[in-house]
Amino acid sequence: MLDQVVCLAAVTVLGLLEQAYFALMVIYARRKYSVSPPATTGPPEFERVFRAQANCSEYFPIFVFSLWLAGVFFSQAIAVIFGLLYLYGRYRYFHGYAESTQGRLGPLYFSAKVQWVLIALAGLGITCTMIQVYL
Repeated sequence: MLDQVVCLAAVTVLGLLEQAYFALMVIYARRKYSVSPPATTGPPEFERVFRAQANCSEYFPIFVFSLWLAGVFFSQAIAVIFGLLYLYGRYRYFHGYAESTQGRLGPLYFSAKVQWVLIALAGLGITCTMIQVYL
């Protein structure tokens, strides 16, 4: 069982590192555009970086839960693949949004689709497990 969760844990840690990277990018943007905390408004360039980081942070708990549920109840390998795809999509989203508001759309749609796949796999896995256990 331990070796089954190692890859899920590795993807989770990678996601945490990605969140830390996004937070550092906000710190750098604050310095670059002279926006002191706790202010959250400033030049459009700063606001895009700030919103990109906030949006990624808002969806991170949903990602972690669906990753682990899909991995434990459906397939660890498939969950890890979709987890890595999701993190890649969020990375592209962050940098796309930092450049322009339109630059976020393609990666946003991609990562949303991957997130829904993880949610569906988690739901399917839990349903199949319940059927096996209780029927």
